[in-house]
Amino acid sequence: MSAKDYQKDYYKALGVPKTATAAEIKKSYRELARKWHPDANKGSTDAEERFKEITEAYNVLSDEKQRKEYDEARSMFGGFRVPTGARPGQGPGGTFDLGDLFGGDGIGDVLGGIFRNRGGTASSTRARRGADVETETTLSFGDAIDGATVSLRLTGEGPCPVCGGTGAKTGTVPKVCPDCHGTGQQSRNLGGFGMSEPCKTCRGRGLVVDDPCESCSGSGRAMSSRTIQARIPAGVADGQRIRIPGKGAPGEHGGKAGDLYVRVHVKPHDVFGRSSDNLTVTVPVTITELALGAEIKVPTHRGPAVTVRIPAGTPNGQVFRVPGRGVRRKDGTLGALLATVEVTIPRDLSNKAKSALEDLRIATAGPDPREELLRRARQQQ
Repeated sequence: MSAKDYQKDYYKALGVPKTATAAEIKKSYRELARKWHPDANKGSTDAEERFKEITEAYNVLSDEKQRKEYDEARSMFGGFRVPTGARPGQGPGGTFDLGDLFGGDGIGDVLGGIFRNRGGTASSTRARRGADVETETTLSFGDAIDGATVSLRLTGEGPCPVCGGTGAKTGTVPKVCPDCHGTGQQSRNLGGFGMSEPCKTCRGRGLVVDDPCESCSGSGRAMSSRTIQARIPAGVADGQRIRIPGKGAPGEHGGKAGDLYVRVHVKPHDVFGRSSDNLTVTVPVTITELALGAEIKVPTHRGPAVTVRIPAGTPNGQVFRVPGRGVRRKDGTLGALLATVEVTIPRDLSNKAKSALEDLRIATAGPDPREELLRRARQQQ
């Protein structure tokens, strides 16, 4: 237990001195509970937290044994945490009578089972995180490289608009599950150890509904559609899965929303391809440009063409690297543009061109360039 766990001052929370009697503690709690009860402060999270604070304080100070342990621990360490298992509304003998607190007017029904009156326990419903949602989008090659904002229409479960997610018919409220006491979990004994699993009675919600909402049949959930704007980062690859926190299904009972996962599909480009963080392009050249050398223009993605120098005697299929013209990485740097030169052979030649090529063949005549290849092939037979 950390030092912070010992800092709660339950006497201060109830506004009573350390020497207060049980009757004084009960009286102060009754007054504060009327003032800060959530039903008297609808929609106020501050009131809800204050109510929990004074209820927690009363749980300890109204029980003689727990109060003694608290006082002893606080004298040694400066504070005490509520023992495991203490629940709001539980006092001496196991129960604090809320009917007595509010004048015996059936407050247990008014609160919709938030507290079980006379002989029961009370528990706040556990917040549940919303489910993760998956969707897909298709981008052009250029938008995938540069990043883009896309509109995504999502259809999925959300709180029922009729009952507000309670699952109960209008004018009624759900009650705390009698089997799991609102936790949504049940323990199962497996011999040497125990395991928690969702409560079968309430299906993990912590609440049960006697008079269900006609729209959602008591589930508290309904199908709904919404459109969101999502930013797809620059450099996303085809098939990549992008996580957008907090844009999934809404949570229940104050729980956080789930995450949205977007599977990105990228349309192919007529000119450019991609290899990891590099862009690729195939550039046609003539045989004389490779043989004699040349300077050629190479296109870039959404930018001016760059000049690449081809050395004399460059083989067909040679790859030239142009730094800083590729895909943007996470650290902000850019990959390269990989330009592959490919010889184009003209189909129709003029008589002059044919004559020039015949002269070239005679001038470059020498040993059969395939002789070595044939020799090696024969050796392997």
